[in-house]
Formats: sequence, C-alpha cells, structure tokens
Amino acid sequence: MTYCIGLQLDRGLVFLSDTRTNAGVDNVSTYRKTFTWEVPGERAMILMTAGNLATTQAVISLLEERNLAPSEREPSLLSVPSMFQAARLVGETLREVIQSTRAPLEKEAGFSASMILGGQVKGSPPRLYLIYPEGNFIEAQPETPFFQIGETKYGRPILVRAYDRDMGFERAVKLLMVSFDSTIRANLSVGTPLDLQVLEADALRLGYSRRIEDTDPDWRAISDGWAGALRAAFDSLPDVEF
Repeated sequence: MTYCIGLQLDRGLVFLSDTRTNAGVDNVSTYRKTFTWEVPGERAMILMTAGNLATTQAVISLLEERNLAPSEREPSLLSVPSMFQAARLVGETLREVIQSTRAPLEKEAGFSASMILGGQVKGSPPRLYLIYPEGNFIEAQPETPFFQIGETKYGRPILVRAYDRDMGFERAVKLLMVSFDSTIRANLSVGTPLDLQVLEADALRLGYSRRIEDTDPDWRAISDGWAGALRAAFDSLPDVEF
C-alpha cells in the first residue's frame, strides 16, 4: 500500500508521498513514488504513483523513454503544449500498461494503479489531476482542492477540517505531515521516509524538495505535538454522564 497527497494552493502546489511497498508482513521495501520533470522557465511537472509497483514502474519507464529518445519525443511530457495534454499522455500510458499486462490474465485485477499529476506549463496556471487506472482523469477544483491516492481514509479528516486555499507553503506542509502521521499510526503499510516537493506558481521550475526520515526533527516535533494536542483536546471534552 502507499499514501500520496497533492494539494492545490493559491501559491502553487504541494506534494507528499511515502516510500513503503509491501507484499506481505515479511516483505517490506522502500521505493520512490514521486517523479519530477522540468524545463526551467518553460515547464515543471510532478507525478506520484500508487498501486502495483510493476505497473507504475513500467509507466514511469515509458514516460522517461519518450523524454530521452529524440526520435520518439512526440508526444512526451517535455513537449506537450499543456498540463491537460500531459494528463492525457500519462492516462493513456497507464491504460496501455495495464491492458497489456492483463491481456493473458483477464480475471487478474492486481495490476491496477492510480496517479496524481501536477505542474505548470508556461502560459497557463498550475494544474492538478487525479488519473484513474482506466486512463481517464479529473482536475482539482475549488470544491475539490486536493487529491489522495493509496491509503486515504485515515489522513482525510484533518485535510477537510484544516485546509485553507490561501495558506502558505510552510503551513500546508505541516498539514500534510499531520495527515501522514495519522495514516502511519493506523496502517503499517504506509511509512517513512516521505518525499516532499513544492511547486511555486509561475516559477516554472521545481521548488523546495526534501526527504523526511523518521528521525527528522520537524517530523518528530509535529508527530509528537499532534499526539499531545489530541490527548489534550480529548481530556477537555465533558464526560458523558450515565
């Protein structure tokens, strides 16, 4: 399992993903799930993946090959004219990989994957998309300003309650860390290290990035502080008399 969040703000986009993959309690590994591309001054894109590892790695490899091979650059993430077309390309590639894998095993549903794509191409604002296994996708809107993939249920309540579109990047990162802390405490299939990526609107280049280990002082302060704040809030509630 995994957990990834893409958050849309007035100032830009923020992404956070874990790195844990597992095939049973005795087979736990660490793999990167956030991938980035940029042409400074022209475009910057971030893609996060969840689902079958072989499927997501195949999709990333195909996208990378199209970026690197001059004779096969059309279409590629480095040449598409808009983020909408980038989402179409990722969706088509994901569908192609899943269908080619499932063909000899029609009843096998274990090759599924979903992705979050965000970024900006010069001439248009930053955009954020959720891409489904079928290859179709939806775009973030004011009513739906963030997307989650993977193990989403534990970390969603704090996002719904505390998100504010005009918050700064620092506050947004704190919010995402709390969401991840809630998920990690409830589900062993999600774990550190975490990969953070920020994209500032109109910078047209990748922004601040960071790998957050379990011993990271900011992570520990937020995790321990959130646990203490929850206990204090619980103790402050009136007891139920009966």
